[in-house]
Amino acid sequence: MLTPERRRWLILAIVFCVMVLNYLDRQVVSVLKPTLKEEFAIDDRGYAYLVNVFTFCYACAYPVAGWLADRYGAGRMMFLGVIGWSVACLCGAMTRTLGQLAFTRGLLGIAEPTTFPSQLRVVTIWFPSRLRATANSICASGSTLGAIIAAPTVAWLAVNYHWQAAFIVPGVAGLIVAVLWWLIYRDPPAAAVPIVGDAASSVGTEAPFSWGQLWRTRSLWGILLSRFISDPVWYFCLFWLPGYLQERSGLTLAGVGMVGWIPFLAADLGGLGSSIVSDRLVKRGIAPLRARKLTLAGAALVAPVCILTPHLPHVAVTLAIFSVVGMVCLTWLFNLGVVVSEAFPAANVGSVWGIAGACGAGGAILFNTFVGSAMESIGPGRVFAVMALLHPIAAGVLWLMVRRERRPA
Repeated sequence: MLTPERRRWLILAIVFCVMVLNYLDRQVVSVLKPTLKEEFAIDDRGYAYLVNVFTFCYACAYPVAGWLADRYGAGRMMFLGVIGWSVACLCGAMTRTLGQLAFTRGLLGIAEPTTFPSQLRVVTIWFPSRLRATANSICASGSTLGAIIAAPTVAWLAVNYHWQAAFIVPGVAGLIVAVLWWLIYRDPPAAAVPIVGDAASSVGTEAPFSWGQLWRTRSLWGILLSRFISDPVWYFCLFWLPGYLQERSGLTLAGVGMVGWIPFLAADLGGLGSSIVSDRLVKRGIAPLRARKLTLAGAALVAPVCILTPHLPHVAVTLAIFSVVGMVCLTWLFNLGVVVSEAFPAANVGSVWGIAGACGAGGAILFNTFVGSAMESIGPGRVFAVMALLHPIAAGVLWLMVRRERRPA
């Protein structure tokens, strides 16, 4: 029989696998962008439409997913979400028109947001503050591993079989992982509170905010604005960078498969490293919330390097620049979730992260529409100039607006 300490790490390992598949599934269209543009006879605006269908559905479903994770628990919602998006991915292989493909991507967008509030709730109730950023970064690093393996995996499947295989294989893998999750996951029992630490105990002792009360907290608005402003940069890396490497840097699909994973590997290492640093600051006596803010502000200082991209077009330089940009993005995504767990009661973290995810996706929709027009009409220079400013602005918002929130007595 599994002890609570062993179970929590096994749960973490399965969440890691879930996150890998979550990002692998969403990355299929970005790696296959030139192939799908030819297959479905679309241009960059048509591709932007395809991405926006996913992102719009994702944004709409995210706050609902957060509320459901708090209401019904991470176990059920993670299971249903993985089943849902795996089926949607499988259906993508059967499409014959742009409308059909867009429909399946919309279904993917509805199902995928269940993962992140559920994952954050798992980390919050199973891990104490001194381990929370590290545990959260291990889970979240699975998403980047999915982005890392997407380029070589999707390219290999498309080159050696057909583009449909890139939808079928991850869809089947998702169904297998969903079964494992159902068999392993349990909420921590009351007897495990002294073992798993303050996170579990806070669920029962710290009074949560009601839905209406959440919206009256300053910190919620600070987190929402921070994600709305900063998330578009990561969405660009996911949905536009593989195509940019093919169309602007001259790589073939096979070439992207060989080197397109490099920025995502660097991003993963940077996100993990920053989370470890953040936890070490806590262990040295810095208040947890302040430690996360310092980590995020430091990362934001190097984000403007992306403005150099169109002026240094060599593929190796582009990969190097976006390796740095990826580190910044994942430092933010890994640690901002922990900011939520430090700023709000544990029973509210799913809802807050769900609302924040919707705002981040909303910002990405606006930016994606701008990118779809700007890439063809005025070139990439202004795109990267805008991206250079987003994380520094988000850091200022976060520092000024987010604090520890407690429900009034």
